[in-house]
Amino acid sequence: MTHQIITDLNNRYTAKKYDQEKRITAEDMDVIKEAIRLSASSINSQPWKFIIIESDEAKQRFHDSFANNFQFNQPHAKQASHTILFAYNPRFTKEQYKKVVDVEVTSGHLPAEMYDNMLNGGFTFTEMNTDDTGYNGYWTKAQTYIALGNALHTLARLGIDSTPMEGVDAQLIGELFKEELDGYVVDVALAMGYHNDTEDYNHGLPKARLSTEDVITIL
Repeated sequence: MTHQIITDLNNRYTAKKYDQEKRITAEDMDVIKEAIRLSASSINSQPWKFIIIESDEAKQRFHDSFANNFQFNQPHAKQASHTILFAYNPRFTKEQYKKVVDVEVTSGHLPAEMYDNMLNGGFTFTEMNTDDTGYNGYWTKAQTYIALGNALHTLARLGIDSTPMEGVDAQLIGELFKEELDGYVVDVALAMGYHNDTEDYNHGLPKARLSTEDVITIL
């Protein structure tokens, strides 16, 4: 199949070793930031924060978060050009959703007379995913994976390598980035940059995916 989207996805892979001398340009970072901001989410909830690690100080903090677990991902903390921490709100409230509905109206997307319908009707779906203690992190966490998938394709289109990492220590990240996270939780991160030509053993290998017949059913 010949199509730019398919080419992007065939070229995308999980980088295993980065060239720490190569940096993502400010212009490309602007595209990446806007792309994740525009990501879809259930009821347009946007229950997330994206913490972008760029400075040496922040990279050291992220590096330190691997002190107890997942040391195989630790080199990416300093070698990758940037890393995004995908943080979710584990206790998303109606008051926080109200901010989204406000933007729906001010942007012109939602007629003002539909405000209450969206606020109350939309939040009903959140309530369906909230337990008796107010926890809805399983649902809000799922929204961050939509943004992660969007970021992966954006990076592939830009020709930037990446490594999605569920191997991160949520508890230690929460402590080391407490001020920035303000109660949000990080269970997945995305290292970004350019692979090391001589040391990245995963680069250039053929794609390994199940067949179309194995994963797609047409009714």
